Amino acid sequence: MATENERHQKPDIPSLGSQHTTDSVKVRDIEYTRNDCIEDISRLAEVFPGRRITRDFYRENSNIPEKAWTGLFGTFPEFLRAADLEHTRYAAKVRTQVAKHAAHDKLKEVSEQRREYGNRYLREKRGRWKTLVGCSDLHDKECDPFYLRVLFETIKTVDPDVVCIDGDLFDLPEFSRHPKDPREWDTVGRIQAGNAIVGNIREAAPEAQIDLIEGNHEARLVKHMMDASPALRSLLGDLHGFDIIKLLKLDEHEVNYVADADLHAFTDAQLRREMVKNYRMYWNCLLAHHFPVGKEKGVPGFNGHHHRHIVWTENNARFGSYEWHQLGAGHVRDAVYCDGTKWNNGFVIANVDTQTESVAFDYTYVGDTFAVSGGTWYYREPHEFYPALEKELDFRRNGG
Repeated sequence: MATENERHQKPDIPSLGSQHTTDSVKVRDIEYTRNDCIEDISRLAEVFPGRRITRDFYRENSNIPEKAWTGLFGTFPEFLRAADLEHTRYAAKVRTQVAKHAAHDKLKEVSEQRREYGNRYLREKRGRWKTLVGCSDLHDKECDPFYLRVLFETIKTVDPDVVCIDGDLFDLPEFSRHPKDPREWDTVGRIQAGNAIVGNIREAAPEAQIDLIEGNHEARLVKHMMDASPALRSLLGDLHGFDIIKLLKLDEHEVNYVADADLHAFTDAQLRREMVKNYRMYWNCLLAHHFPVGKEKGVPGFNGHHHRHIVWTENNARFGSYEWHQLGAGHVRDAVYCDGTKWNNGFVIANVDTQTESVAFDYTYVGDTFAVSGGTWYYREPHEFYPALEKELDFRRNGG
């Protein structure tokens, strides 16, 4: 049994609080100095050039007991820094800042390049009367199949001058701040689903101008790409190209990608402020904007983003009385991050007299069981129902 003196005897290893002023420590009657430890780990680094010296690796190959270097340096990173095998805290901080600014320089360069994507495939036709079909928030493979059928057939019938996809063609929960089960991640599958939607629009309107206005979901994809994530590069490798043109098949389908936001913004708040720059004006009298802030510009138009159809009647000296539409989504009313039962689905046909700068909106509401577009009735087929919708319909049939 230990005596009172033995219980209070100071150990050979100093406390962490004294590690910076201790030059040596005794372990099993052998004294080790800071220089002994530094020479030993430096020897190991010379024997294994190019190899990162980890704590476990040093344990297996060193001549210095762990209690010795722990007593002298406290932590293994501090040990490495003392031997000049790892950056000092200040140097690491500077290196991080340099990397951050270099990444943002790259984002600035990409942002400047993206501005050119919006005018690659302009197809201006002569004539006074114009028609545009506008849709928003399709969210790739989450898109309602009935909605897509009505949209594609309407485009064929209307034969518009322009088809405007007003942001969030993609969902991509992999890069979202909203929680979602990682087992549902499918980046490549989602991008391919979005590309297939654009391909079907091009098939339905071979002569139309197709514009994709960058929404917040597209922006976060591009920003992630430019952050140079090795895992993401590997994941997207089989798409044979790691730039936005190839990834979204803009050239293959002759699509204009409208993106004026500067992605090198440092904070999320700055990025949100930049996103409001993504919009397109048509024929000097029709504005497409992903966010409802576009309504403040005093021009007839429409926005997406909120998945709920709302109409505002506005008035000003230039246009007189006019409308601004917030579009319903194309996304099924089923999501883990918000109450999809409050959404609705739809798209808009905008008819324009360019001479008088007048706009007449024809909104197509895509309902639970049917839709009417351009006077044509469409009925949801059995395979176009999805579980959340069937559950909602059963709930209503049973009186709530």
